[in-house]
This record gives sequence, C-alpha cells and structure tokens, in this order.
Amino acid sequence: MTADRLDRVLTRLQADLSRSRVQALIRDGQVTIDDVPVLDPNRKVAGGIRITLTVPPPVPAEPAGEAIDLTIVYEDDDLIVIDKPSGLVVHPAAGHDSGTLVNALIAHCGESLSGIGGVKRPGIVHRLDKDTSGLLVVAKNDLAHQALAAQFADHGRTGPLERAYLAILWGVPERRRGTVDAPLARSTHNREKIVVVGEDRGRYAITHYEVLEGLPPDQPLASLVRCELETGRTHQIRVHMAHLGHPLLGDATYGSGFKTKANRLSGAQKEALDALNRQALHAAILGFEHPRSGEFLRFESPLPSDMAALLEALRAEI
Repeated sequence: MTADRLDRVLTRLQADLSRSRVQALIRDGQVTIDDVPVLDPNRKVAGGIRITLTVPPPVPAEPAGEAIDLTIVYEDDDLIVIDKPSGLVVHPAAGHDSGTLVNALIAHCGESLSGIGGVKRPGIVHRLDKDTSGLLVVAKNDLAHQALAAQFADHGRTGPLERAYLAILWGVPERRRGTVDAPLARSTHNREKIVVVGEDRGRYAITHYEVLEGLPPDQPLASLVRCELETGRTHQIRVHMAHLGHPLLGDATYGSGFKTKANRLSGAQKEALDALNRQALHAAILGFEHPRSGEFLRFESPLPSDMAALLEALRAEI
C-alpha cells in the first residue's frame, strides 16, 4: 500500500462512514495503529501495519421522536422519500422545536437510523419551506447523506439530480420559457426576507421556468408554471418569480403588493385562494441516483387538494 493519510485510508475501508465522521473518531481516540492510539487524521500510513477503528453506537437523537403521520413514497435501509404536506416544518429551529419532519422521522425510522455523524438522526440534504408541499428525500446513514448531499450540491449540472416544482403565478410571464439569474441575500431590513442583490453582495441563484398554461386560457389572470432549480437558495423560486413581476398566488411575503389582483377573481376563485392560505408552490418531481446501488430513482407527486382546487377554479372563465 502506498503511503496515504490515515483518514483517507479509513474512509476507503469504511464506506458507510463519511470522511468528517472518520476524522472525528480519530481525534476522539477511537483509532489505534499497532495498538497505539493515534489522534492525527493527517498521519501518513503504509502497508504492514494493523489499524483498529472503534465505532461507538450512535447516541440518542436530539430532538426526540414524535408520532406524526407521514406520506411515505419510498423507503429502504439508506433513505426515505416523503411527500411533505404544507404546514410541516422540516427541521427544528427557534419557534419550532417540536412537531417537525425530523421529529416524525426519528420516531418512524427508529433503529433503522444508523447515525449521521455519530447521532441517531435523519440526514437532511435539502429542505422545503414550511408552506411548500411536495417531495423530499432524507438520508438514514452517513453513506447516503454524503452521496445525496453531493448530488444536491451539484443541482443536476453534471449529475443525474432532477427537481421540478409547480407554481401558480399572478399574470403570465412575457417569455413562455426563460431563466432568472439573480443573486440572492437576506434583507438588511427584514431578516425573514430574501432579496435580489448585486453580484458583489449575494450568492448566485438560477431558476429555469416554463409557462404551462394561462389561467383562464382566454384572458389569463394567472399562470401555471414549472420551475427547475440550478441552485438551491432559501425562498429562491418565490423571490425569482416576484423579481419577474409575477409572484406566487397566496405568497404573503413576496406577493403582498398583488392583493388587489384578487378583486378581479370570481367568488369561487377567491374562495379557492383563501382556502389555500399559503404560497401556491409544490415540489412535484424528484429524481436522484441511489447512493448505494447507483440506480436512478424518480418520483412524481400530484398537486395536493388545496392547490388542485385553486387551479381548477382559475381555469374557469369569469
């Protein structure tokens, strides 16, 4: 064996552990060479030695598991695909320390979670806003987490990842198909909002869109649009569509200036929009390469009932 760094050698030998996890185990005194503890992940090692790695059992998850109903589209030993309803927060945070998707997954997966970074918890590789519905994949172990995270970081530019959203916008974009390339950053006035900024201030963000239909067809007040992400910034689709001048219906954060548009809707259309009570955005398609088998998995989620009802109402002539 050619001399190489200890952490690289162990990562090759222990495919289920991420390199960062291996490095943490080394620094924690869990690795010996010829029965002598080694604490330096960068140490060069060659053939003819005996390396022993001890992997402690994953510690109990924080936060705790909670029994919350989930719509499970697919599940195996490495990952789980969820069709998330609107209103469900993905990860505990300030103001949402319970009742989240992570709490639900900890309870559902139980002992099948082998641990992410030594903790028995699901690995979140991408998120959906609380009020965005649709498909989301979560890793159950280090191997899956590392491989899926790499695919989502690439956003399908060179790999197989496919993500498509359906959105209902106010009005119809002038170009039926196009790309929004506009950097994003948190607003300095309202930390809850994301804004378009100059290249020197924000992170680059690219959204591709295609208008599928005007709503209603003859004199459209709105449009059904398919969006694909080339980057995955917070609120990206919502901000980019508002930047085009066509915010999402029901988006109180980025579409508040379009409230008067609702006065042009029929009574049934207004009722459907009020019943939605969220932004009209759904993660409809998710495709990725399985982290262990290499098989391409692709899932589709139909519009949830609230968004489907709004779509049908908007298709009707006033």
